[in-house]
Amino acid sequence: GLFTKSGYTVRILTENDWDQAPDLCQDIDLALVSVPIERTVQVIEKISPFLPATALLADLTSVKKEPVARMLSAHEGPVLGVHPLFGPTLNCLDKQIIVVTPGRNETASRWFTEQLGLWGAVVVESTPGEHDEIMGIVQALRHFATFCFGEFLCHRKTRLERTLEFSSPIYRLELGMVGRLFAQDSALYAEIIFA
Repeated sequence: GLFTKSGYTVRILTENDWDQAPDLCQDIDLALVSVPIERTVQVIEKISPFLPATALLADLTSVKKEPVARMLSAHEGPVLGVHPLFGPTLNCLDKQIIVVTPGRNETASRWFTEQLGLWGAVVVESTPGEHDEIMGIVQALRHFATFCFGEFLCHRKTRLERTLEFSSPIYRLELGMVGRLFAQDSALYAEIIFA
């Protein structure tokens, strides 16, 4: 949506459109892979033969080492790993953190990182290895701890409404995080934890 609002022409290739890939990829400046973690490498391999050599190939995956390495081996042009640290429901990037992990030809991908900044994002640069190491703490460990807390409450058959009468601000925050995690796509959180 942000690309369209900013005047870019956007073409979307879904899993049912591979027969149209040559046309959809013709003369593009950016191929942005946004699929579940376990399918990222497969999609990178599948789309790369259709990309112009000058097109920037980027991904939106929560892990970076393997996707960036695969993009570098599959595509001869510019490569950039991208990880937005927020959910897909936001309509505005104002002050939202996006980590970028340059792969090849940073000059050719600068327009994209500058565009993220123009949309209000805080762009943080990292190597793929550093990104994955830090995400192991920031995301995977955090999600796993929240999941364990929720599972514990479930198995204890805890009356949450009663616990709220005794709760501290920290407990209410933690309970809110448990509710958020269990209300969203469990596959996404499992992928992040296991990756």
